[in-house]
Amino acid sequence: MGLFESFKKGLESTRNFFSSGFTRLAAGSGHFDEDMLDELEELLVRADCGVPASEEIIDGVKADIKKTGDDSQDAVYGSVRRKMREILGDKQSYELVPGQLNILLLIGVNGTGKTTTAGKLALRYKKQGKKVILAAADTFRAAAVEQLKAWGERTDTTVISQGSDGADPAAVVFDAVHAAVARKADLLIIDTAGRLHNKKNLMDELSKIRRIIVREAPDASLKSLLIIDATTGQNAVLQAEAFAEAAELDYIGITKLDGSAKGGVAISVAYNTGKPVVLAGLGEGEEDLVDFDPDIFIDSLTEK
Repeated sequence: MGLFESFKKGLESTRNFFSSGFTRLAAGSGHFDEDMLDELEELLVRADCGVPASEEIIDGVKADIKKTGDDSQDAVYGSVRRKMREILGDKQSYELVPGQLNILLLIGVNGTGKTTTAGKLALRYKKQGKKVILAAADTFRAAAVEQLKAWGERTDTTVISQGSDGADPAAVVFDAVHAAVARKADLLIIDTAGRLHNKKNLMDELSKIRRIIVREAPDASLKSLLIIDATTGQNAVLQAEAFAEAAELDYIGITKLDGSAKGGVAISVAYNTGKPVVLAGLGEGEEDLVDFDPDIFIDSLTEK
């Protein structure tokens, strides 16, 4: 299945919701007046594009109508798509820097699919012939450590962990960085804890981990990837805003886009954080973690 077909299948629920709503709005005259544009904005909000992004999209539509005088269904649809594309920005991908250690810090709250994403990324880069190491730094949740070890066995990837529950995540990261350097790994993927007893402790823990990485592997390419769950809608947006504010965030990955009628969350997250979405989870299979392509996403989301 090609990338477009994967997105199209994964976003079917959101597309059906949005396109049927849009068609219903335009069913009368085929032209949009002020009230209909207000209803279109509400439709975008209900698709989880978020209030601020939806307002900006509709403001752009109104500006286009004022400029061209064309308030037809096709013109409005085209304006909506262009504004979505502007919000998502150019396609960006997580790329390994050749010839040096790459460290990818996976962050986010529990239940978003961080550990599964770590395993799928390990599989992706192993298939490319890269030397990969996984670090089980979500030590506050024994199931996460065991899950990552299972991915390690499945992908024949070394997993660095400590034996006892509640081990110090920073100590795991210290061991993992040294192992990655010693073994000349191409990529170290660190699965971090999704929840401590309050937000400050969680962010302090992430800061501590980053300090250790920078100190022990100063020449490594360090990037952080926030994983959010599309099915949680605007809660995912709130999480993204919190992490973007408190942590050094580089990229966003969105899981479970296939299980939600809230695919517009990608637009809301990009708008509210200013960070690029680079990965999309479109199913449970090992190959269902794909690079996020804004053009294909919008085509899949808005195809009538």
